[in-house]
Amino acid sequence: MSERITRALRLRTDPGIFLTTVAVIVAFVVVTFLAGDWVGDVFGTASGWIMTNLGWFYIAGVSIFLLFLLWIALSRFGHVRLGADGEEPEHSTAAWFGMLFAAGIGTILMFWGVAEPISHFATPPRGGVDPGSREAAQEAMAFTLYHFGLHTWTIFALPALAFAYFIYKRKMPPRVSSIFAPILGNRVYGPIGKTIDVVALVGTVFGVATSVGLGTLQINAGLNELFGIAVSPVVQVLVIVVVTTIACISVAAGLDKGIKRLSTLNIALAVALLVFIVVTGPTLFLLKGTVETFGVYASTLPELAFWNNVFPANDDLATWQNTWTVFYWAWTITWSPFVGIFIARISRGRTIRQFVFGVLVLPVAFSIIWFGVFGMASFDIELNGPGGLVEAVVDDGDIPGALFAFLSNYPLATLVSGVAVLIVVIFFTTSVDSAAMVVDMMASGEDDTVAPSPVHQRIIWGVLMGAVAATLLAGTGTGGLSALQEVITVIGLPFFVMGFVMMYSLVKGISADLGERPPTVTRQWDRAYSPEEFEKNETTPSPEPIGPLHRIPGEEDDGAPNPLRSSD
Repeated sequence: MSERITRALRLRTDPGIFLTTVAVIVAFVVVTFLAGDWVGDVFGTASGWIMTNLGWFYIAGVSIFLLFLLWIALSRFGHVRLGADGEEPEHSTAAWFGMLFAAGIGTILMFWGVAEPISHFATPPRGGVDPGSREAAQEAMAFTLYHFGLHTWTIFALPALAFAYFIYKRKMPPRVSSIFAPILGNRVYGPIGKTIDVVALVGTVFGVATSVGLGTLQINAGLNELFGIAVSPVVQVLVIVVVTTIACISVAAGLDKGIKRLSTLNIALAVALLVFIVVTGPTLFLLKGTVETFGVYASTLPELAFWNNVFPANDDLATWQNTWTVFYWAWTITWSPFVGIFIARISRGRTIRQFVFGVLVLPVAFSIIWFGVFGMASFDIELNGPGGLVEAVVDDGDIPGALFAFLSNYPLATLVSGVAVLIVVIFFTTSVDSAAMVVDMMASGEDDTVAPSPVHQRIIWGVLMGAVAATLLAGTGTGGLSALQEVITVIGLPFFVMGFVMMYSLVKGISADLGERPPTVTRQWDRAYSPEEFEKNETTPSPEPIGPLHRIPGEEDDGAPNPLRSSD
């Protein structure tokens, strides 16, 4: 039955995985529009329980992921190449960074660049400092970079590393189930593996849809600022329709012509906006503040990485971490399979060490600069300028409009706001088109560069993401940011558990492929009680390595040097 349907639709994919995933997503959309209030209540109750009882698990888990990545990069596994031994990276570092940035957290930077620092500035998360003070500003930047620095990119990097290894070293299908091969063996090709892939696909679609929803809220706020267009679910659905259509056109163009060009354009526009703020704002204050922000982040990170708000300053702050940090980690983990496969797709040829430090350092460095500039500029408006950001963002709750309220304090506000809307639209587009490409790969199990899938097949995924985003914003009964937070917190839990299994499976797989390390051999000293005895021992040559040499099984030894052998 399922094969007949896929043939009728001219699809080239795994019928069971594709149709089951689509059925689950369509069922959610239909049920939500028919019984939105009930669905909203269910997700609200479930997310409340998870935040209250399992928030600590999310906090500790992401920090453990980070420590694991640092360990594996610095261990003997670090020199293992994600591809054939000796293979060179497919993309230059500059192009690689551009695609990392656009497909990773481009939308996040635009949405939260002003909103998060100013929110924590007005309501310090840990209490103990006066709201709106210089101390509050430092705490605000520490938490903002904690949320969007190393920890966010850790959530992306872990599955990305696992995907890259199993796809390019073991030549397995680009699916989440492939990561579990060292544990499940060939059962990853059966019902267990397909179930893992369906769960991963559903969660990924919801995770990307949440990102799309945030971008839509911000675009709607920008249109309201520029043209007076009302902020409403109807407008937001229309925005999703228009931008999803643009994304589908980019999907049809492919990675090199579509995503790569849009990513390059967007990072140029984003950098131009950043430079504009530095040049036209309090330049010296922003430069000094950004450098100081890095120091604040570095000094507070060890504490914040395991901070669980055990002793809240007051009742109002008791649930602060649940609605901020736990939401971020749950949301990020759901769309990490998409970002993971996409990062793996553009990272072939790099070693594990190059990969880990590249993914963690390059985007994080840009995030520090971005939030340092926009956060400090926001504080300057409140402390030394006309103010109004706290009132708009915190008192009125207009988080999507934070960036535009901020830009109204700068020259050429209308023009620059228009550029900002364009940047969000392009980030929106690159997220949807790269996600559609990756999700299609996960469903079909085929690398699009080897066997490109039908264009309409990838477009189906883009449309489904837009439909889920529209449903979350307009059909759950709660609407807006709260609906996105509740649904994604529930969806993210199984993904989080999966991360711990992923670490074990990755180490098990690399250990099996790399083989046992040869025994350490040292020079053996005789008694050295006199200068002559010491000299005799010291001049004795170190021994040649002994023990098994690494070689490719089945390769004939003709006496020629083998570069793949190692004695370390």
